[in-house]
Amino acid sequence: MPIVYNKDIDQHSVLAIWKIEETEEELLAGLQLKQHELDIISSLNSGKRLLHWLSTRLLLRKMLNTDEYIDCQFDRDGKPYLVNFDYHISLSHSYDYAAVMISKEHAVGVDIELIKHKIKTIKHKFLSDVELAQKQLGDNIEGLYVAWCAKEAIYKWHGKKGLEFKAHIHIKPFKLKNEGSLSAIVELPAGTRELDVNYFKTKDGYMLGYVANPS
Repeated sequence: MPIVYNKDIDQHSVLAIWKIEETEEELLAGLQLKQHELDIISSLNSGKRLLHWLSTRLLLRKMLNTDEYIDCQFDRDGKPYLVNFDYHISLSHSYDYAAVMISKEHAVGVDIELIKHKIKTIKHKFLSDVELAQKQLGDNIEGLYVAWCAKEAIYKWHGKKGLEFKAHIHIKPFKLKNEGSLSAIVELPAGTRELDVNYFKTKDGYMLGYVANPS
């Protein structure tokens, strides 16, 4: 299993990325699964969706460094959680990669995306006119992906339905780099928060954003 990135984000949190090169059978061999998980696998059929599901679970097992059964489920808002381990988690995948972030102390969020030109056609759906006026966004494909990954990571960090990318998450101006950070103003039910989001571009054309802040 090629883990291509493994970083301690802070003293409580770890982020890892895995390039998916294994077959379904090889991934299955590394997992302990119960009937409800086998039912999910059956519903996914074969292909990328199944590889993504299996790879995030196996990467999670490697990061927790355990031989015990890991019961990873989703709450009613779609946020993943561990039934029998005291960790906050976030999962993401795109094409040939799976990403997992875990923390002992606070909520986390991660998103990885393959950079593609078509994001220009949907930019008005997740960015306000004020955001699109920023020079690092506009028609800059990499900047648009930074903004998308940042908002997706914040959404996963929050973990509740109702948080809208365009209406509730506002990207402040930032300097676009291959690896950097930005700040976002987030309108949460409990009040407005300013969150720091880190991002980086991989050498083979993926963008990843992550957030680790107390909720």
